[in-house]
Amino acid sequence: MSAVGTLRKGPPLDMTPAEAVAVAPGVSLCEESDRCVVFVWGMVVSCWDTADVVGRRLAAVQLVETRSAGHAEVAAGFGVGSVTLWRWRQAWQAEGVAGLVPRAKGPKRASKLTDAKVTEIRSARAEGLSMRGIAARVGVSPDSVLRALGPRPVTDTAAGPSAEPAELEPLARPEARTEEREAARRGELAEAAPVICEGGSLPLAGSLVILPALVATGLVEVAEATYGRARAAFYGLRSLVLTMVFTALLGEPRAEGLTRLDPIDVGRLLGLDRAPEVKTIRRRLGRLAREHRADRLLAGLARRHADTHDEAMGVLYVDGHVRAYHGAADVPKAHVARIRLSMPAEIDTWVADVNGDGLLVWNAPPGASLVGELRRVATEVRALVGADRRPTIAFDRGGWSPKLFAEMTAAGFEILTYRKAPFRPEARSAFTLHRYFDDRGRHQDYWLADRAVRIAYNDKGRARRFACRQITRLDPTSGHQTQVLTTRTDTDPAPLAYAMFSRWRQENFFRYMRAHYALDGLDAYTTTRDDPARLVPNPARKTADRRLREARAQLTAAEAQEGRATLAGGRSTAGAKEIADAFTDARTEIDRLAAVARAIPARAPLADSHPDAARLDPERKRIHDAIRMATYNAETALARLLAPHYPRADDEARSLLREIFASPADLQIVGDKLHVTINPLSAPRRTRALTGLCADLTATHTTYPGTNLTLVYAVKDR
Repeated sequence: MSAVGTLRKGPPLDMTPAEAVAVAPGVSLCEESDRCVVFVWGMVVSCWDTADVVGRRLAAVQLVETRSAGHAEVAAGFGVGSVTLWRWRQAWQAEGVAGLVPRAKGPKRASKLTDAKVTEIRSARAEGLSMRGIAARVGVSPDSVLRALGPRPVTDTAAGPSAEPAELEPLARPEARTEEREAARRGELAEAAPVICEGGSLPLAGSLVILPALVATGLVEVAEATYGRARAAFYGLRSLVLTMVFTALLGEPRAEGLTRLDPIDVGRLLGLDRAPEVKTIRRRLGRLAREHRADRLLAGLARRHADTHDEAMGVLYVDGHVRAYHGAADVPKAHVARIRLSMPAEIDTWVADVNGDGLLVWNAPPGASLVGELRRVATEVRALVGADRRPTIAFDRGGWSPKLFAEMTAAGFEILTYRKAPFRPEARSAFTLHRYFDDRGRHQDYWLADRAVRIAYNDKGRARRFACRQITRLDPTSGHQTQVLTTRTDTDPAPLAYAMFSRWRQENFFRYMRAHYALDGLDAYTTTRDDPARLVPNPARKTADRRLREARAQLTAAEAQEGRATLAGGRSTAGAKEIADAFTDARTEIDRLAAVARAIPARAPLADSHPDAARLDPERKRIHDAIRMATYNAETALARLLAPHYPRADDEARSLLREIFASPADLQIVGDKLHVTINPLSAPRRTRALTGLCADLTATHTTYPGTNLTLVYAVKDR
């Protein structure tokens, strides 16, 4: 057989250039600066200029139609989607090459939103018409109304109205700040100035919507006034505070949460190249805690809140919050009501305004009662509101003390609290229906009975009476009555009932802060020695009282058993003397145990029973609480702004805000404005609410902290 007969069939010799990209076996695409070429087993089958869109599409379609390559392979090789390539094939089969010619996108007719229409829409909105009402009057769709009311396109006023915004780089990374970090190490830089990283679809940039409300709290301002400028460091106090704010909004309120967030993403929010590390946050906050100025920080925030929200200072809610402790230190115990257990814990006293927003907080001493804390509340609030104002202090039954009520009334305060049982129920005929409209226009109906009462109490051995007003609420379904005491003299009792039953706002504050702001977080592991001279219940007295109770219980049981036996006739007179002697000895022993118990002091210095007793160092915790409280108040302000734009705001405002905080956004500087353009949200109704919120926030003309850039918020078009 000849050599030719032994040759096997195989593919032609491949003469494809080395720079070509493989599309499929034997098929390659070579893209040069001015032309593109398709090779099939080294043979040129298609060629077109780089700008020739039709030629490119035709080459892709022909590769599939001639079965030179598969549909998915061609789509991947040409850098288009599989659906796009399918549409090209359908157009080519229907119209030939003409079907591959790009067609202009957009509306096929002139827009109805002329300048005159936009002016008419905005005038109708100013009259208070709804979106649908405006659409019906003007003759456009509700979506067109929304676009007309939204922010206008971004233009640079300095360059003229026809200036086009620059193209944004998707997922742009901030420039490295290496030189500034080195300068900070040499002690030549006090704080790195914020430099905004412009880019498109930047992760987490939606969190910047918090800034107008946060600036209103004065958090950064007050912190800088309290602690001053730190020593030279790349991350200044502004950066540290804003880092904790943004991480809390993103669901990581503790310093360790930074390990679960991309430092580049958080750094963009700060105007830096990356966020500080956990060790940096802990070290810097530890340094601030050693200055012991947390009380001044909280007082400054409270003063700013009182000045900004003067209308919310008429009624103040007071309650204690117990933070359970699970560590190894010998911390005093407290009763944790929510789990109905007594365990090591610290007690914080919180003061909130009429809306339930946080105002003040401090660490209560071990075993402190609400009665004792209310005296400090009176002092702190008086310094806050001034000498001429007469605010109402609302609290629960834990603060029940008619003597304290008299003291607070004499000091210029009104009280509002529940009456402590037992009390006499009111007759059904005493109740009348009252309707109250709250600040949102919602009505509350109450069946109320209103009368004056006098409550007896003892003051240094003298019987006294405290005169006040009792408002009783009736539940017409169950018949249950709730009695409220107050010194307010308002003609209508309904606002007072509403204020008392609105204490749930502070309870919701605690619940939300525990779930989303780590209210119970430890934040610092340092402890301080408890006061060794502090008097506490004496364990020896407790043991002596327990033995005395056990002896008395045994004697009572024996007497009962002997009585039953005697009544049954089962006892002989022969052993009566022995039994009587035994009872006499038992009573003598009880008298001895009682004398021993009385000789032991009921309270003893803490050092006698707990020489290693400790307290959690509150200073760093209070700094965290100040930042979290201001962040919560800012978030609450945004939730209130959402209410007119979102019908489900009562139930979903905060979940909507958490979605906004985690959303990507474009950042672009145009002139002296920083444009934050947020991606659309998960549902059209949520996106519409965000559009309204953006308009409200833009109207505040807030400046990004540390710069002269005014924030402008908008939502991307779908």
